[in-house]
This record gives sequence, structure tokens and C-alpha cells, in this order.
Amino acid sequence: MGESFMRVFIFALLTFALVAPAYAQVHVDIGIRLPSPPRLVVVPEVRSVQYVPSGHSNLFFHDGRYWAFANGGWHASRGYNGPWAVVGRNVVPQSVLLVPVNYYRARPGHWNQWQRQHPPRWGNEWGHEWAAKRQWRDRHDDHDRGRGRDHDRRDDRRDDRDRGGPGRGR
Repeated sequence: MGESFMRVFIFALLTFALVAPAYAQVHVDIGIRLPSPPRLVVVPEVRSVQYVPSGHSNLFFHDGRYWAFANGGWHASRGYNGPWAVVGRNVVPQSVLLVPVNYYRARPGHWNQWQRQHPPRWGNEWGHEWAAKRQWRDRHDDHDRGRGRDHDRRDDRRDDRDRGGPGRGR
């Protein structure tokens, strides 16, 4: 009897542990209400991300999810109208964070002093500890731009060949 009770107890505990995180998400209303699916446009600087050019919200699409920056925080959803889940800043894909300021439709006021063709200064916004964990650099010379490190190296080698760099003898 004790062994079967233990099996049932462990099964119940595992079931709860797997189901509980789904209920732990906080869904919030961030004011995005669109009458139909929005037109998405590729962000040229980060081709894996699309943005919604119309409207007054910071709405992006990447890897099957909508990402919204609202009220100083990030939210994610599978649908363009939500439900929106609050997500931690460490969960937001780097590709989304690399989108230049120019593509944010509802920018915080202090962002206006930043260069619009560069990503927001997330390291300044969220602190050095966050920047260190994400290996974030608040510089405009981040060549990765969401394409992946291997892609970046291929581009660098191609650029070297085009300029008569290493191994070309031009």
C-alpha cells in the first residue's frame, strides 16, 4: 500500500509541476486592439524581425510570436491582439532587442536623444548585471544583428575578400 501511495503522490507532484507554470503567466491588457491581422514589414537591419508600421504601439513579430514593448516592459503573445503575457527582459530574443529605435512607434521620451538607426541602449536601461548576463554591448558596431554568429563570420570573410584582405593577395 505504501508503494502505490508513493507512486500516486510522485505522479501528482510531477503533474502539478508541469502544469503550474502555464497558470503562472500573468496576462495583461496593454491596449493593443487591432481590427485585423496587421501588415508586417521586415526590419532591414534585423531581417529575422518584422514590425507593424501602422498604429501607435511597439509591436514586432519574431519566430512565431508577437513582441510588444509597452509601459517600460516586454510582453509576448502568439496572437496580434493577445492575450499578452509579461515576460522578463532576459527572455526577449536578442534579435528583437537589436531592432533600431526608429522602428518603435511609441518611444519613451528619453529615447529621442539616441541615434534612431541604432538599437535602444538596453544596457543603460536595465543595468550592468543584465548586460553582462546577456553579453550585451550598447554600441552601434554589433554586426550580429540577429543573424547568428556563424553568418557574421561568413560576412566578415566575404568583406575581407572584397577589400583584398587576408588570403587574397590583391
